[in-house]
Amino acid sequence: MEKLLEGMVQFQSKDFEEHRELFTKLSKHQKPHTLFIGCSDSRVVPNLITGALPGELFMVRNIANLVPPYRETQEYVATTSAIEYAVQVLEVEDIVICGHSNCGGCAALFEDEKKLNQTPNVKKWLELATGVKKKVEATLPQGDLISRIWLAEQVNIVEQMKHLLTYPFILKKYQEEKLKISGLYYIIETGEIYAYNQKTGFFNKILAQGNQP
Repeated sequence: MEKLLEGMVQFQSKDFEEHRELFTKLSKHQKPHTLFIGCSDSRVVPNLITGALPGELFMVRNIANLVPPYRETQEYVATTSAIEYAVQVLEVEDIVICGHSNCGGCAALFEDEKKLNQTPNVKKWLELATGVKKKVEATLPQGDLISRIWLAEQVNIVEQMKHLLTYPFILKKYQEEKLKISGLYYIIETGEIYAYNQKTGFFNKILAQGNQP
């Protein structure tokens, strides 16, 4: 906690002062342009890897950056309601699904189920990625664990992009070209980011302007 307190003091004396005008403007309302759906992993820092300023990203973070298929329910659904709010109320223009390397949630898909018994809510949550596991095992029936996890991290991004289109209000805006959906794969150890190409079905490395293939 001591480190966090020191960080708060530094924020108030340095970062806040540098962006005082922006924060004053943001105090009245928010108008983010992008809904960023990422993993809760502490190593993934959306604003840092995208260079976004406060007010630009509306964020949803959960284990393995999963998107539950749309359904109306009386349950408490944090991810679903946040997506609904971002699209229907804030009217974001883009939705990004961001996965990453060394994802514990994706790795857990291939672990002995008994290991997840001590975290029953996590176990239930990961059922949303059952389709991902099946696709990976079908693609790499003889693959080693590392290869399967690496592939799962990327297949998972694509599957969650598909889940977004089960939301009627998202599908409508997407078909009307009023909303874009993108997939990103972030490599923690190198800082590289790959964007999913919906036409080719592959992830392409994002390069500096002027160096794009």
